[in-house]
Formats: sequence, structure tokens, C-alpha cells
Amino acid sequence: MLAIVKSTALHGLCGCLVQVEVDVTNGLPGFEIVGLPGPACRESRDRVRSALKNSGFEFPARRITVNLAPADLRKEGPLYDLPIAVAILAATGQLDQAAASKFVFLGELSLNGTVRGVAGVLPNVLAAREQGVRDVIVPLENAAEAALVQDMRVYPVERLDRLCAFLRGEEEIRPYRVDLAALMKKEGDGGPDMADVRGQAAARRALEVAAAGGHNILMVGSPGSGKTMLARRLPGILPDLTFEEALEITKIYSLAGLLKPGFPLITERPFRSPHHSASTVGLIGGGRQIRPGEISLAHHGVLFLDELPEFHRDVLEALRQPLEDGVVTISRAGGTITYPASIMLVAAANPCPCGFLGDSMRQCHCTPHQVQRYLGRISGPVLDRIDIHIEVPRVNYEDLAGSLPGEPSAKIKRRVQEVREIQRRRFAKTPTSCNARMTPDQVRRFCVLSKEARALIPSFFRHLNLSARSYERVLKVARTVADLEGSEVIEAAHLAEALQYRSLEGRYWG
Repeated sequence: MLAIVKSTALHGLCGCLVQVEVDVTNGLPGFEIVGLPGPACRESRDRVRSALKNSGFEFPARRITVNLAPADLRKEGPLYDLPIAVAILAATGQLDQAAASKFVFLGELSLNGTVRGVAGVLPNVLAAREQGVRDVIVPLENAAEAALVQDMRVYPVERLDRLCAFLRGEEEIRPYRVDLAALMKKEGDGGPDMADVRGQAAARRALEVAAAGGHNILMVGSPGSGKTMLARRLPGILPDLTFEEALEITKIYSLAGLLKPGFPLITERPFRSPHHSASTVGLIGGGRQIRPGEISLAHHGVLFLDELPEFHRDVLEALRQPLEDGVVTISRAGGTITYPASIMLVAAANPCPCGFLGDSMRQCHCTPHQVQRYLGRISGPVLDRIDIHIEVPRVNYEDLAGSLPGEPSAKIKRRVQEVREIQRRRFAKTPTSCNARMTPDQVRRFCVLSKEARALIPSFFRHLNLSARSYERVLKVARTVADLEGSEVIEAAHLAEALQYRSLEGRYWG
């Protein structure tokens, strides 16, 4: 007898319906799964057999063929355990196929029949909705995550036998609901505060400009000057996530299996800080089973690369396309997958191998060749894609011992949110979200220079040896500085500040 139930499969963050077809026929006992199953999917045979027997159902001593259609799409993970088990029960007459046919099933089975949680439930449920299905059965521990899709009826199950009782009409399972407003208002510990930072007025100002416009930033300074401390406080001054942004981030973390129990929705901007020994696959994504990398896990948040010159050269060069396009495209023999990667890159570097070039307290012993070779690990094209370059000097004793705290993050955040609201109105009905993401046409339209500002451009363009890309990025930063001052036109002072943020390139990289 033949039975068909529905499940889903993902290709990156996009998905499609999968028909789980089970045919039980007479012949030598066997259990075969076809349709490009991955290793975890092929192992479903043993889990399903034991789960059915230990849940009180009959496992047929006949030939069982399971086909996962479409057969040309690879099926990864253990989420097909539950639909395979339900289809076998329907094919052997232990369940009514009509009752099971209206649901999409997702879940792993333990040997005793317990339904375990799986990764990627949120994008799978979204895929089911896109295909017109409104009823989905998921493991209990994934119910809150699946219920984020408000127009879906999500039925949580704990055990296979209780699911079968529900499908027979013998037991009631109510659709799971979550309060999105309460989830979005869920407050964390607030994170590190800018008030902890003493001194470093120029660096604090640069971080505020970066946060207001979504600009990438590079900090250069000696060890202990506070680069990491500043970077870790940047998420605290970024605007709050919208629900749409939170859902995009949660999809990525769900696919990667990184959602924390009890926290079905990511409500704070990510801060990812990979070690400098990270591989290209770890940073960009990929692997045998293609998964998002650190740059996608930092989507709508901050990717902090400490000790930037210590990263492998090929890792840094792989950042070029994501920084330019806001997406990362991974091409393999089996196909191409695109993940979102709209990030703020925050990088920190020492000025030389020993770290004390230009330091006011300690002498540098590096030769010019060593300094050039060290800084040369950061290529010109990568530097071009970083809007703001600042120097973070050593903090003096007077600032450290001072009793007055710095300006708190909450106050800076209010100014940043006001500027982001200006940009939201400016780019209404376009995909652009902030000044750093302006297209060339938008730069020409919105970066209007005053007469005095236009007079500054020629000399600075030649003096700083700006490329066309870096010149455009200077204008974007100047637009953000003008927004912070509430000015419609970019004045000379705004442009001068933006040009100042490119001066380190000539000093350290020649």
C-alpha cells in the first residue's frame, strides 16, 4: 500500500515541500530510503523502526521503500524521522492517510518514540507557508520558534503515540501561540555601556558616526588602548531591531542550530568575534553541508575582527564581496547558495608587529620592512571597503583616574536612532536601509555639497590618493555627519571630518 505525507527541505534559507512517499509491499523484509538522503537521513531507518515498536505500533515485516521527492534535491538532517514514521503507519492502515495529508511534519525520533527538536524549523515553516500549507506538526521544543510565523497553525508534539492519537481524533492538541510583543520587549542585561570608557573622545565620536550610518570602521592603536572595549560597546548604541530584522537573524541562527532554549526570537543585534585563526569556511560559510559562517551570523549586527593583520590573507580577501553587496554567495559543485550578510565590520589592528609604533610611553623596535610587511597583510581593496579609519591612542592616567564617567550608551543610542529615522524616511520604498548602503545614484542625489565643501574636494582627493570607491564612501560618511548635525546640505566641516577618517590610510599604508 502507498501513503504520502508532507515535509520540507531547505536550500540555504529557501525551502520547498517534500513528498514523503512510502510503499509497503510483499517480499523479503527490507527498508530502503531513496531521493538523495544525507547520512543522518539514511540513519532514519533504525530510529523509525525502534520508535514504532517502542511506541506500541506494528512494524511491518515486509519490503518498505521510502522516496523523498523531489529526488534531485539533497535531504539533510534527521527531521524526516517523523514524516517517515507517520507515512509507514498510514501505509499499513494504522493511521488514516487523509488525516495526515493536510499537515507538514518535522521532527527527529528517539528510540523510545520521543519527538526531539531539530535545527532549521523556522525557515522550514516559512517554506511550508510559501507553498500554501497552514498546518505544521513540530517537536515541542521547537514550537515557540515555529509559532513566530503568525498565520500558521503549529501543533507541538512530545511523543509519537500522542501524535497518532491526535491524528485519530482521540486526543486534542491545541495550536501553539506566542506573544510577539512580549518577545520583542524581552530585556537582556543591557550589555557593556559606553560610560565605562574613559577618554578616547575621538574614537567614541567615530563609533557614533559609524553606528548612525551603518559604516565599517578600523581602529589602529597600541595594545591596551581600548580598541576591544570600544568595539564590544558598539551594539549598545545601535538602533533596536525591527521584527522583520529579528526574524531574518533568527532564521539564520535556527538553520545553524544556535538558538538558545527559551529564546525563540533573536531580539538583540548579534556581535560575532571570531578568532584570527578562523578559516575561510568558518568566516564566510560553506563546508560539506553548506552552513552560514560568522559573517552571516552577524547579519544586522557587528562582526568584530580583532588583530586584523593576523587573519589569513585569503580570509580577508573573501570579505570583499559580502562587504560590497551585503550578501555572501557560496558556490560548490552541488549548486550555489546565498546567505544574507548585511553587517557592520569593526576591525582592530596594532600599528606594527610589536604594537608600539607611535606609542607615547614605549619604544617600537620593529624595522620599517617589518612594519610594512605586517600592515601589508591588509590589502588596499579591503581597506577601501572600510569607511572609517581611526587611531586609538594610549589612555593617560588622568583620564583613567577621573571620577566623571563617559556619556552612557542610552544617550548616544537616542541620537543614533534619530539619525536612522531620518535615513528611513529618506530611503522609503527602496531596499536601502542606511547611508552606508546607498547606491551610486542615491549618493549623487542625497550627498549635496555646499560651495565651500566642493572647494575642498580636489586638493584632498589628490593628497589622500582616493580611489573612486573610497571617494564615494567619504561622501556617505559626510552625509551621516551632516545628519547628526541636522543639516540637509553637507557643509565643509562635515566633509572635513569624513576626510579625516581616511587620513590613516596614507600614514600607515603609504
